[in-house]
Amino acid sequence: MQRLFVALSPPVAIGDALLDLQEGVAGARWSDADNLHLTLRFVGEVGPHTLRDLATALADVRFDPFALTLAGVGHFAGKGRSTAIWAGVQPSAELDLLQMRVEMACRRAGLPPETRRFAPHVTLAWLNSGSAQIGGWLARHGTLRLPAWPVAHMALYESDLTPNGPVYSELCRFPATAA
Repeated sequence: MQRLFVALSPPVAIGDALLDLQEGVAGARWSDADNLHLTLRFVGEVGPHTLRDLATALADVRFDPFALTLAGVGHFAGKGRSTAIWAGVQPSAELDLLQMRVEMACRRAGLPPETRRFAPHVTLAWLNSGSAQIGGWLARHGTLRLPAWPVAHMALYESDLTPNGPVYSELCRFPATAA
């Protein structure tokens, strides 16, 4: 079984700008440069046949290149505490359309429908009960706005959970249909 997700990875310059934000919250587990991504669809654990069917379905997804802009920061919370810090994404009709097409490809590959609402973001840090308060960090970085970056492909990734955090490996890349 392989744990999979479909995502967009920012270019190095955007990743570097995100890494520059990663300080000021004691106890946060900051994302490595190689782990920065915008998830289009979390797939979960699948066997080799589903992986093959999913790769085939994703290869049929058509999308034109488009620009994406990261803007603002926020956090996810659960059970009364913050669990993650993220960089937000400026609303994008092209991104929403791509995500919908990826979702339909996942269904064609036999995966169950995603029930969670699509909330595009790039996770910057994971938090636990020992992490410091994040209010000051959110206030300092709330006006974040990075230059637009060109989305020319999406990819299918494997996530290997290790004691030191997840390790992501790109399995397949799917280019935009126009250049």
